[in-house]
Amino acid sequence: MPCDFYSNVFIESSLTETTLVPLQATAQLKETFKDPAIIPALCTVMSNSQNPQIRQSAAVMLRLRVKKHWKKITLVYASSFRRHAVQHSISQLCAVLVKHETPDRWPALLQLLNQSTKSSNPHDRQVGLLLLNKVIDSNPEPFKPHYGQLLQLLSTVLQDHNNPTALYYCILTLTAITAYIGSKEMVRLFCWLPFGISFSRHIDKASEAMEVLNELMESEVVLTICAQYQLKALSCIAFLIKLKSKVVLKQKLVNPILQAIFPILTAAPSPGEQDPEDEEDDSGDGTDDDNPKHCAAQVMPFIQACLASENPYQRKGGLMSLAVLAEGCADHMRTNMLSSVLQTVCQSLSDSNQVVRSAALFALGQFSQHLQPDVSKYCSELMPLLLGYLSSLNQAKVGHVTKAVYALENFIENIGSDIEPYLPTLMDTMLSALNSTENLKIKELAVSAIGAIANAAKTLLVPYFTQVIESLKDFLTTTTDEMRSVQTQSLDTLSVLARTIGEDVFSPLAAECVQLGLNLIETCDDPDLRRCTYSLYSAVSTVSPDCLTPHLTAITTVMLLALKFSVENAYIAEKEDACDALGEIAFNSGVASSAVLFFFCLFFFVLTPALQKLLDVVIPCFVEAVRTENERQVVMGILETMNSVIKSCKEEVFRNPSRLKEISHVISDVLKKKTACQDGGGYESDDEEQQAEYDAMLQEFAGEGIPLLASSVPADIFAPFLNDLLPLIMSKAKFSCTVADRSFSVGTIGEILQALGSVSGGQRVAGRLSNRLLPVLVAGVKDSDPEVRNNSVFGLGCLAEVAGSIVVSDYPMMLSVFSNLLAKESDLRVIDNLCAALCRMIMSNVGAVPLEQVCLQFAPLL
Repeated sequence: MPCDFYSNVFIESSLTETTLVPLQATAQLKETFKDPAIIPALCTVMSNSQNPQIRQSAAVMLRLRVKKHWKKITLVYASSFRRHAVQHSISQLCAVLVKHETPDRWPALLQLLNQSTKSSNPHDRQVGLLLLNKVIDSNPEPFKPHYGQLLQLLSTVLQDHNNPTALYYCILTLTAITAYIGSKEMVRLFCWLPFGISFSRHIDKASEAMEVLNELMESEVVLTICAQYQLKALSCIAFLIKLKSKVVLKQKLVNPILQAIFPILTAAPSPGEQDPEDEEDDSGDGTDDDNPKHCAAQVMPFIQACLASENPYQRKGGLMSLAVLAEGCADHMRTNMLSSVLQTVCQSLSDSNQVVRSAALFALGQFSQHLQPDVSKYCSELMPLLLGYLSSLNQAKVGHVTKAVYALENFIENIGSDIEPYLPTLMDTMLSALNSTENLKIKELAVSAIGAIANAAKTLLVPYFTQVIESLKDFLTTTTDEMRSVQTQSLDTLSVLARTIGEDVFSPLAAECVQLGLNLIETCDDPDLRRCTYSLYSAVSTVSPDCLTPHLTAITTVMLLALKFSVENAYIAEKEDACDALGEIAFNSGVASSAVLFFFCLFFFVLTPALQKLLDVVIPCFVEAVRTENERQVVMGILETMNSVIKSCKEEVFRNPSRLKEISHVISDVLKKKTACQDGGGYESDDEEQQAEYDAMLQEFAGEGIPLLASSVPADIFAPFLNDLLPLIMSKAKFSCTVADRSFSVGTIGEILQALGSVSGGQRVAGRLSNRLLPVLVAGVKDSDPEVRNNSVFGLGCLAEVAGSIVVSDYPMMLSVFSNLLAKESDLRVIDNLCAALCRMIMSNVGAVPLEQVCLQFAPLL
């Protein structure tokens, strides 16, 4: 009797409710299983039986038989499996087969999967996806070559929201392959997976389907992609703010942006990804905002919430936000927030968590850099805290110490002699670090801090000078490459000492310092090191120029080699310092420095043609970029660079007559707000003061170029352009304008008048302008703001000096204005400039000033 008949009967018997019959059937079936023909028999029963329970039992028996005895099955019978139409009940059987037969050796399986999953019949698609899930879950790696096609297929299924069962099997399949797919496939997966996840809530087994998220989160590839997406999104937001910040404000997007970025800013880092200075263990290893008031008002609630949190990373995020806020909102913070934010930072410097203390140090450094000179008034509160950190300089982590030194150097920059009470502790700490620590980075930081201290203390540092010099000499005579950064910093600090410690103290060591520099550049080919030796030579020339004389040829030769013109040469900083040093050495060495003068003449003879070619390229580029560049910060940088070029090269810039017109017109465009970066995207501001504040800094950069133009060409040539530019400047002196605008306006007028005094024809032009400028400057003298008054007094003095006899008839009115101002002025800067203005008037026309009367009024000020 055929084996399939026995199989059908035995299976049917095993499903009856009596006990004896199944036992007999089972015994007979075991005997039948010894026959190899049982395999195709079970396949026949599974395919042809009308009883679904029998088909299911046959599939289970067949799967168990195949799983245990695959190697005993002949090739003929194995092929017969692959020819059978696969139904829902045999998917697990196929999963077992795939462990033995890879997809490449079983093309019929791939063909079947392709046909069924793409079938127009929903049931066929369900069965196909069930089969796909089972075989891939059983053995995913052999399918790797097909993952690209597979993901394309699954992306289509995920969009089939009318077939939740198919969607369920699809997500299970994704769960099975997530751990095996690469970064390219993962990017594709991220593009459309959210659609499937959002729909999975409609699936009966949604919780099981969501296991795919667990797999994704365990993938390093996914974590990298998430970080990359976050960085890209943040970059896009930053670019949008720079490009269309007025639109961001108008559409009230600031708050939503802050809500999105603060959770990222305040999140605790993943294990192993902490900032080195945030780690508690002690290993010893080595924005420009356009509307400060608006920004600060919206960001402060977020910052305050962070600072009040128990989470140290929340507090760190709040402090870091305050720190960067100081860059773009400096004026607003100085005027309205300085006391409160400094109090917050002081409290945070004593926080129990080093993560917070480190952020507080960074914030203090930012405040010290951007909120001067007001922040220096808090010297007595802040210096003891900084000294507390610096006292443990050798033991703290390098990153933490770097922030402490950064804060110290920025803070003491403007305190001058107020550093005296803290000098013993500061120098003991720094000298101890130089002599006891083996950490080269700590040594470098200590040397840098000594330079900053010397800038503030000047001759007060004399008692420590010998110890400092001995340490620096030790560093500068070492030849190991590891010491290079310490040597570079030592040269910088030595230059500072030469300029600040006093001629009588430094001169005896001047020749030795020059020799140290020469020895270094002979043994080390390092542009940063050479750059610092140039600064040392120029500093030495201020106290002992004679000691340079024997070495002038060697020194100038090295510098001029650095100045060889080449656009491929990347050592721009070295070139700049070489130029500065050559100029200062030539000035301080006097006529005796014929070698310097000779080399200068030779250098400029060679450079001038190249300079003109360079200017023909860069000036048009500057002008075009100012007009068309969309980012305001970039335009500010371009204007600043262009101003530096004009200041350095003066008349050389304008040998080509068209350059004066091009630069004047682009300055006019900025003052008229016609450049691309000043485009508000079609939105007009509702508040004129807000609008003025919005573009004030950009226009200030442009306005700084006008006096530079005036000092670089004859006054009569510049006069037509000046006539067009002056109304734009004078319009900002109105009382309805902001204090910043009024100060900028009268200050720029004063600088223009001063510049006219240095060029031919300046007196005539200043005289012609006097009737237009006098009312503006006199009104400024009566302003309520001391800075505006100060700049206006300076402007009147410059007008009297440059215009000379042309404005003599206005002297009585000017003297009356000054007398009235003196009677009630309390600001020392204004009084100082008032005295200077009177001196200019006397020097220009002594006979027009009633000296006896003036001296009686001003004598008490002496």
